[in-house]
Amino acid sequence: MIYVIATTPMKPENKDDFIKGHKACTVETLKEKGCISYDGNVSVNNPNQYVVVERWETRDDLTAHAKAPHMKVWREYSAQMKTGPTVIEIISDGKVEKL
Repeated sequence: MIYVIATTPMKPENKDDFIKGHKACTVETLKEKGCISYDGNVSVNNPNQYVVVERWETRDDLTAHAKAPHMKVWREYSAQMKTGPTVIEIISDGKVEKL
């Protein structure tokens, strides 16, 4: 199993639109092959940080997710609503990768 934690800093003035857009992306992601869970929420420590926690059956499933058409739409839509890059941590077999 693959775990992913993706953390994105949001512009405060775009926070509601960011969350709404991500919820739409979530609906499509949950239909993908190998998606066990995929959920995003505002950080309890920082109201302008959005954290997505994902579980995938395999690394290949996660790779396919990154290439999914709805993810391209999401990346383009959300780009102007971020104050910095999304930090992605992938956890599998006791190893952590930071992208």
